[in-house]
Amino acid sequence: MLVIGLASRYNVPMSWASRRRAVYTFGTLLFFGALVGIPLFYWYVSIPETCSDGVQNGTETGVDKGGKCPLLDERMLAPHSVLWTRSFGVRDGSYNVIAYVENSNPEAGVARAPYRFRLYDSRNILVAEREGSTYIMPGTVTPVFEGAIDTGRRDVARAYLEFTAPLVWERMHDRTLPIVVESKEITDPSGTPRLAVAVRNTSVVDLRDVMFVASIFDTAGNAFAGSSTIVPILHEGERQEVIFTWPDPFEYVAGRMDVLPSLPPGATK
Repeated sequence: MLVIGLASRYNVPMSWASRRRAVYTFGTLLFFGALVGIPLFYWYVSIPETCSDGVQNGTETGVDKGGKCPLLDERMLAPHSVLWTRSFGVRDGSYNVIAYVENSNPEAGVARAPYRFRLYDSRNILVAEREGSTYIMPGTVTPVFEGAIDTGRRDVARAYLEFTAPLVWERMHDRTLPIVVESKEITDPSGTPRLAVAVRNTSVVDLRDVMFVASIFDTAGNAFAGSSTIVPILHEGERQEVIFTWPDPFEYVAGRMDVLPSLPPGATK
């Protein structure tokens, strides 16, 4: 009985010490596990994949494109198209040229798109060309305008627009959405034609260097006159009149008038 009592007496502190060591060991492992695991977990779920490492990773759909990257994978976008390109003779023997570039992607645009206009005569001989750079706005039609292209007084039968470098598509928004064309009126079409257009900036910020491109179509839907002008500043909420003029009478009856605003697209946050 004495032996059993002594054994029972000394077994209790030995079991408590073992439990204390186990708890201490578990606590130490838990501490170091949290110390290493929490930063790793935060890095895994919160830090976006790099978009400049030359490797397709994370949610990217191409190398450093798509997913959370600012550059977009053009394979995942609806294709853009050049709807039409037309040349319009002016009094001094030179030509204005307009092209409509359609982009149906609402949040994808091109910040810089180098291009070349080529003008040909009726025998398909190149008579003039002009290079420039434009942007492609998201989810709308971007008008591309070049004025006073000298052809050496040779007649132009057709014109073409081509992009001269690969287009880099980015996340963007259309800054022309707040611009509303409220009215359009042509006067003196058989003398010195004049197109008066009332535009309004419905946004809460001023818009600067807004380009407006006017295209006049006949009753069959063919463009026969075009011009452009730049409004240096269109204040928030402001209504302004924009004027386009032509030196010679219109050869056709105007059936439709397009007046398209154009602004460099803004980055999407």
